Amino acid sequence: MKIHEFQAKELLSDYNVPIQRGHIVYSSNEIEKTIEKVQNEFNSDAVVVKAQIHAGGRGKGGGVKFCPSTESAIESANEILGMNLITHQTGEEGKLVNQILITEALDIEKEFYFALMFDRAKNADVFIVSTEGGVDIEEVAEKTPEKIVKAWVNNDTYLLDDAINTIINALSLNSFNDAFEIFTNIYNCYSNSDCNLLEINPLVITEDQKIIALDAKVDIDSNALFRQEKIAKFHDTSEEDPLELKASEYGLNYIKLDGNVGCMVNGAGLAMATMDIVKHHGGEPANFLDVGGAANVDTIKNGFKIILSDPNVKSVLINIFGGIVRCDRVANGVIQAVKELNLNVGVVVRLQGTNAKLAKQILDESDIELISAETIDEAAKKAVGLVS
Repeated sequence: MKIHEFQAKELLSDYNVPIQRGHIVYSSNEIEKTIEKVQNEFNSDAVVVKAQIHAGGRGKGGGVKFCPSTESAIESANEILGMNLITHQTGEEGKLVNQILITEALDIEKEFYFALMFDRAKNADVFIVSTEGGVDIEEVAEKTPEKIVKAWVNNDTYLLDDAINTIINALSLNSFNDAFEIFTNIYNCYSNSDCNLLEINPLVITEDQKIIALDAKVDIDSNALFRQEKIAKFHDTSEEDPLELKASEYGLNYIKLDGNVGCMVNGAGLAMATMDIVKHHGGEPANFLDVGGAANVDTIKNGFKIILSDPNVKSVLINIFGGIVRCDRVANGVIQAVKELNLNVGVVVRLQGTNAKLAKQILDESDIELISAETIDEAAKKAVGLVS
């Protein structure tokens, strides 16, 4: 689960990590009062206005503005709040800015890149830092990979203290007495909050020689939200695709794509393979949809509803492996769902596993228009053919 910058900074602040401070604004009638509040708190007319969306590259898209005066701050805040912000991470459709953060303006001497995540190859958390902060880390990795330093943390092999000392040396922060404590606190925030990713870009040194988290991007492990009561409340449904949100309510794993062949599959690996073979035959998958191992009438019906809510879908490919669930039950579920929903697109069904032959017979003898297939290759080819 992604959270906003202001929420990520709140988490860091809970662990005594110095942050760029500010206040959130949800409506235009709060703008002037909040700007005045920030100016008074930090004794400066200059503030920064930041769009709060779940995407990077906000500054390049016009979603972050330094404002030296009250007039420029009010103008920028009104411009950014409610805008459709397009960045390299939002895609061409952009994202609506529903809230903005008004922060103090800091005099910056140096910018760094900082991140914490889990390295599966080493089975350890890893610090990733660079002296090249404030820019896309992908660009740094491509052009100057030697400027990226990694340090791993695993109590059995790599000690936290050693990792922190490594990154302090890499960033030449040895003269800062609080550097070790700050990085320790950031790690504790990452670990205790069940983060998949904690990124600070940039982490800065101010002209008065303070280490400050100027930005923060945090991704939380959704499977751990049951023990993160505070963080669970940070969930912003307005940032999610409506179809993906609806699918989660049905207990389905769904991701919308740009194609026109709807895919309904049980199992993530099989779903990915199905998408690949659709592309192999010249088609474009409209979605990733995993209905789970125990597909039944309700899950299939709900899967159809989600898939056909996408107007781009011109055919549907159902690829179910009957392991936990018998194929004949799935076949009957497909028939019932198709009858109830009055589908207006072609449907190709491939069922393998327990009672697969019986399932094919049920489909072939049904009084509805379904195309059955025995192999995934045949099914994909037929589904792509229906589109053309």
